[in-house]
Amino acid sequence: MMRKRIGILLAVSLSAALCLAGCGAQAVTESGTAAVSAEEENTQTSAADEADGEYTEVSDTVLEDGVYTAEFITDSSMFHVNEACDGKGTLTVEDGVMMIHVSLVSQNIVNLYYGTAEEAQEEGAVLIEPVEDEVTYSDGYTETVYGFDIPVPALDEEYSVAIIGTKGVWYDHTVSVSNPARIEGEESASEAGSGVSPESLNLADGTYTIGVTLEGGTGRANIESPAVLIVTGGAATARITWSSSNYDYMIVGEEKYLPISTEGGSLFEIPVDGFDYAMAVTADTTAMSEPHEIDYTIYFDSSTISPAE
Repeated sequence: MMRKRIGILLAVSLSAALCLAGCGAQAVTESGTAAVSAEEENTQTSAADEADGEYTEVSDTVLEDGVYTAEFITDSSMFHVNEACDGKGTLTVEDGVMMIHVSLVSQNIVNLYYGTAEEAQEEGAVLIEPVEDEVTYSDGYTETVYGFDIPVPALDEEYSVAIIGTKGVWYDHTVSVSNPARIEGEESASEAGSGVSPESLNLADGTYTIGVTLEGGTGRANIESPAVLIVTGGAATARITWSSSNYDYMIVGEEKYLPISTEGGSLFEIPVDGFDYAMAVTADTTAMSEPHEIDYTIYFDSSTISPAE
């Protein structure tokens, strides 16, 4: 892997984590999930001081681009991965840059920062926003908690992450990520083929709805389904609404498309080159200090096409 340098201000906010449902979890109690307590005031880490505004160099451990499970270790019993996830998060490697999504034990931690608590309070600091994750415990109970996308500068090395809870106080912590295991069985768009062409469906010009499925990335972002499908002269376009308003463009084929709205989620109108296969797209997110392109596939299910009401 090419050695990379990742800035302290890097942060991520992309939506639902890969949790390992039914992994020996126990019920989460309110007293056991508080993000802020008096005990935290004494939790300061030397690793936080070491960051001191510098860049962190990625280790030489080579990971191919892809999606992995990995252990996420913290220095606190108040800040850790949800029990239903067996101490693990979803590690995504894109162009050599690593990020891990972890589901926490509650919604009491409202923001994270890649760096120290002091830096998190500086003007212009980019905070990591939460997304809602649903976790399932071994007894079948499900709960909605907060999950976060956290940059990973290196494997098996401690680094600084600051947290703030509902009481509005920042605390320093050290975390580390280790033991990545690649998630197998992902089919690429090129392997899936080109599907059914819009022309072959002989759809009359008009507006329809169609069921859509999104895959790729970390598996946390999603799009609204059904989507609006517009047919004009045998050509089809779809209106894709993302779960986040942080997507500033999409790429389909060689063309770049800008959102037509960002209210309640980024809305794009993109061409549909085929149905019933995994159509490759790229979406750029601005949810971190530097924009980041993420590859996805969208499956348009022709069996679900219905005239729009």
